Amino acid sequence: MPIVVTGATGATGQLGRLTVEALLRRGTPAADIIATGRDIARIKDLADRGVTVRRADFADADGLAKVFAGADRLLLISASVPVAERVANHRRVIDAAVSAGVSLVAYTSTTHADTATTVIGATHGETEEYLRGRGIPSVLLRNSWYLENYTSQLPRILQNGAIVGAAGEGRISAASRADYAEAAAVVLTTEGHTGAVYELGGDESFTLPELAAAISAATGEQVGYADLPVTDFARALAAAGLPAELAEVLADADRGMNRGEMYTDSGDLHRLIGRPPMTPAEALAVALHEGLG
Repeated sequence: MPIVVTGATGATGQLGRLTVEALLRRGTPAADIIATGRDIARIKDLADRGVTVRRADFADADGLAKVFAGADRLLLISASVPVAERVANHRRVIDAAVSAGVSLVAYTSTTHADTATTVIGATHGETEEYLRGRGIPSVLLRNSWYLENYTSQLPRILQNGAIVGAAGEGRISAASRADYAEAAAVVLTTEGHTGAVYELGGDESFTLPELAAAISAATGEQVGYADLPVTDFARALAAAGLPAELAEVLADADRGMNRGEMYTDSGDLHRLIGRPPMTPAEALAVALHEGLG
């Protein structure tokens, strides 16, 4: 049952690599995993372990069908920016999967993609609609935010003494990339998921003021939350060095969080992986340990 892991960065990206590792842990033979990426030199170690490695370019519609040849199931990890290219890229992958005779496509979407008001949410909604329209059996993995989006920023947060955002009191059901990857691996290797829509997130949601308080408790340093208007937050992100488009996308995501668009209490992630997902406190502890190591 060959399984493709693909995306704009494919298995060379963080979620893609973690999914390949999860598939291997679950007993999928390395030869039955097709890991793709634009720069396959970055996944040479997977090839050395017996994983089939193929170069994939989302802009190459004809080439994608060849890359997916022989695959039974495919994980499409959604592209990030540029936003204007996301849906077209996703459509080319879906069309290629249909041409290659793939029997199931799992797509990493976002929570409440059918009603999300954010720019990114809208592209997920369009992709989901296109996937349904092509008639290929599918599973929607609607991932909430990553805990790593915050833990990776701990040095800056501690330096500034604040989390800066535009999410207000919106609750966020963030989970770790590893837990989302494990859920994807479960869906790709077990039966009974066709047609399912999974709203995936951690069991313990939080607001950004609550996260600031948790960081204060974990570090002994006073950390607050500075809530900005969306446009001001975008400017602050750009001033910190992010590309302008990414800054606007992230600020808009915070606007969606303020509306509850990154919150879910479905319990789907817990049920799929068969255990509680990593909690915010656990993620902070790991990040702080690694930072001190």
